[in-house]
Amino acid sequence: MSPCMRSVLLAVVLLLGIRVAHAADWPNQTEGDLTLNDYACISGDKFATLKLHYTTIGTPRQDAQGHVTNAVLLLHGTGGTGKEYLQPDIADHLFKPGQVLDASRYYVVLPDGIGAGGSSKPSDGLHGKFPRYGYNDQVSTQQITLARLGVDHLKLVSGISMGGMQTWLWAVRFPEAMDAAVPIASMPMQVSGRNLIWRQIMVSAIEEDPGWNGGNYETSPTAWSQIAAPLFFYMLSTAEKLQEAAPDRAKTLAWYDSTAAKWKGLDAANVLFSVRSSSDYDPAPMLDQIHAPLLAINFEDDLVNPIELASMVRQAIAPASAARFQSLPGGFGHSSIYHSDLWAETMASFLNGLPSWKAGAR
Repeated sequence: MSPCMRSVLLAVVLLLGIRVAHAADWPNQTEGDLTLNDYACISGDKFATLKLHYTTIGTPRQDAQGHVTNAVLLLHGTGGTGKEYLQPDIADHLFKPGQVLDASRYYVVLPDGIGAGGSSKPSDGLHGKFPRYGYNDQVSTQQITLARLGVDHLKLVSGISMGGMQTWLWAVRFPEAMDAAVPIASMPMQVSGRNLIWRQIMVSAIEEDPGWNGGNYETSPTAWSQIAAPLFFYMLSTAEKLQEAAPDRAKTLAWYDSTAAKWKGLDAANVLFSVRSSSDYDPAPMLDQIHAPLLAINFEDDLVNPIELASMVRQAIAPASAARFQSLPGGFGHSSIYHSDLWAETMASFLNGLPSWKAGAR
């Protein structure tokens, strides 16, 4: 199987919420749920009951005052779950002994965002009537989850893609809550331009599907996947990887058909709400509030966050003296997020250069 197709398969696995055996290798892996009653979203919509699921690995360590001193928060991408960090291509370069987030030293919290994994999501039954949530609601409920786990300060907040965007929100909304922040494959500004256009194409494909019926359906529609699935993976990959996977007309059309078919098992409302939830994202006006050292990592071959806009990122973070930006070669486009061997060393170099990180997980 080509590297491109492995990345596509991993993305499909994550979107379908399929659990892949491998996580049992990590020390003290646990899962849990908490329930919030009458949770009000920033949109004004309200959850009568909101379930939040999470996974943790490692063991929390406390100081003399009872504060957890070794907590790390890792945030997943669009359509994924916290367990995406436990896939071998990510976990094997982060959590092993001696690695940057060694699971024998750090207490790693992996939330499932609203609308994903074991947390409340539209496919639980509400479909199009699900409360409209945004990235700020995700961050607020992540903070609540941490509080329930006894964590009031973090060694690190980091995330990939959507999780990277939420990392920016953590940095500006709770500037004293972490020792460091590393957003990966994201931009610290309102979703716009090409990034919004492809998202809106996906939203329109769902809302215009004859089976959508305003979100009132018993069986999820599938016609939308013929547009949304190939577009999603087109944006995640690179021209070289797609050419490798589809080197002639017949194989290209077969790739298109098989990619669309893989998404027919997805619930349309889950995808719609997830993609649309970025509408409240805009950390740009608050970037001067960042206090913790922050390293933003993007990839030079990423269509979602194109290198041509790197100057905009640098200009945006100029007021934040604690923030810096670094672009890496990548190799898989936006899907480089699923290959932590491409970015773990850069993260480690940054963190190991910080006095607060050198002090270790006490």
